[in-house]
Amino acid sequence: MDEKTLAFLKDKAKTISRHIIEMTGAAGSGHPGGSLSAADIITYLYFKELKIDPNNPDWPERDRFVLSKGHAAPVLYAALAERGFFPVEDLVTLRKIDSYLQGHPDMKRVKGVEMTTGSLGTGFSTAVGMALAARMDKKDNFIFVLLGDGEIQEGQVWEAAMAAAHYKLDNMIAILDYNGLQIDGPVSEVLSPEPLPDKWRAFGWEVLEIDGHDFDAIEKAINKAKEVKGKPTMIIAKTIKGKGVSFMENEAGWHGSAPNKEQVEKALAELS
Repeated sequence: MDEKTLAFLKDKAKTISRHIIEMTGAAGSGHPGGSLSAADIITYLYFKELKIDPNNPDWPERDRFVLSKGHAAPVLYAALAERGFFPVEDLVTLRKIDSYLQGHPDMKRVKGVEMTTGSLGTGFSTAVGMALAARMDKKDNFIFVLLGDGEIQEGQVWEAAMAAAHYKLDNMIAILDYNGLQIDGPVSEVLSPEPLPDKWRAFGWEVLEIDGHDFDAIEKAINKAKEVKGKPTMIIAKTIKGKGVSFMENEAGWHGSAPNKEQVEKALAELS
């Protein structure tokens, strides 16, 4: 990746992270920790990878992205707004009673949202269906889906994983936001999913492991995943919950807690 592109992506990721803080702060609720951990991944997808058109959100040939960890809606909304799907000014209406930006993504109300998610596991299952449909329709687009590490404790995820491998859905690329924390604490203590690479391989998936905050690593992994034939790919991205905000990093308490006014100011200063 050239330096100009890398600098652009880093700057855009910081802008998206700032939106996350402003949105959840204004709402007084939301999920900043897991939104921040996914900011670099989402930034790469929406500003470098996805074949989409904000002026034609229903374009049949588009790639699809499903945010299976729907509680991280702030990061998706921030990316969609910055990409031009709706006004950036609307972001601070997050979770307001009359806002179309609900606490979890709603495909019927928000342009660019491919699937209504929130109930963990359902987004991943739907993405498998999208990939199968694209195969049946002989489309050459890709289906991307982002899961949370706590989310993969859901049995539904593994049923869908079997189906994706069974149907050899090499047009499906899943990314695991592996920040190690969920609402109740460390994932390893709540219900450990390890050994993750071995499990996904046993389920018939290609597996790649990367630093989820390294844009070069993200790019290389996605490019490699697009070349895989005969099976879907899981990219296990090691990330930091609350990335970029010192008092939020690696703190499970920020999974579903919003910053107050003083904390918003401090966070924005760190992200400036």
